[in-house]
Amino acid sequence: MLRFQLGGLALPEVHRLLEEHLADMHATSPPGSIHALDLKELREPAVAFWSVWDGPELRGCGALKDLGCGDVELKSMRTARDARGLGIGTAMLRHLLAVAAERGHRRVLLETGSQDFFAPARRLYERHGFTQCEPFADYVHDPNSVFMELRLEAEARACPL
Repeated sequence: MLRFQLGGLALPEVHRLLEEHLADMHATSPPGSIHALDLKELREPAVAFWSVWDGPELRGCGALKDLGCGDVELKSMRTARDARGLGIGTAMLRHLLAVAAERGHRRVLLETGSQDFFAPARRLYERHGFTQCEPFADYVHDPNSVFMELRLEAEARACPL
């Protein structure tokens, strides 16, 4: 049975998983196209980080970054290498989408890579209803990035400019 834990950024297992995540991002994307958060950024007040555990084993992680005006960005989605193909990514994504909905967010946005390495992630997001969109927040058009969104509410809330 999977257990989702809010926080956990001080745990050595989480540090190793995030180091693996950042190493893969640096190995697969050009420097200006890496948007993964480091530990310091994951500790910012606008970010909520979860780890997912199967008994004592860390299986993955993910985060939500509040962008304001009802939007939240999916960040740091990662499944441990030895847990791939077990549905961990799907479980984490469903957990994060449920949290976003419970917190009243209207859209979940994400940036992922356009390279083949990221194809499984893009398929996961598409299976859960994400569609491609324009860059959001501080992102700009980049051939190495794919931007996606999932609308959680039919009507957008008014947001002050």
